[in-house]
Amino acid sequence: MTTEIRTFQIPDTDREDAQETLSAFLRTVEVERIDTAYADGGWRILVLYQDLRRKEESKQIESAIVAELSAWRDKAAARGGVAREALLPDDLLPEIARFAPTTERELSVILGSRDIDVGPMAQEIAAVVRNTLEALVD
Repeated sequence: MTTEIRTFQIPDTDREDAQETLSAFLRTVEVERIDTAYADGGWRILVLYQDLRRKEESKQIESAIVAELSAWRDKAAARGGVAREALLPDDLLPEIARFAPTTERELSVILGSRDIDVGPMAQEIAAVVRNTLEALVD
């Protein structure tokens, strides 16, 4: 989720409409920071925020990826006769979902920071993520 920026002006005259516009906007976002300055007969307001709709959409996408990775991990563990945690630790699933790597190279960057090597399963993991994203778009 990225931070977005929007600016508002509240003039000294007829400020009620401008204040209502700002208030309506603030009800729809998660504010990270607000900076204000007075110049040229009015207030300038800079709002750094995250759009709540996009944030919720990101959470839903991440949840879908975690669910699919978990299902894949169950099948792969049974197939290989190993514990689920041996394939991918539980705490790694949300991290993979957050970055949504769709290639082995992208996955290697995420796993490399944790000194985890999934070897030949990297292609399968990336395919699970890619297929989940494609299914959500359809």
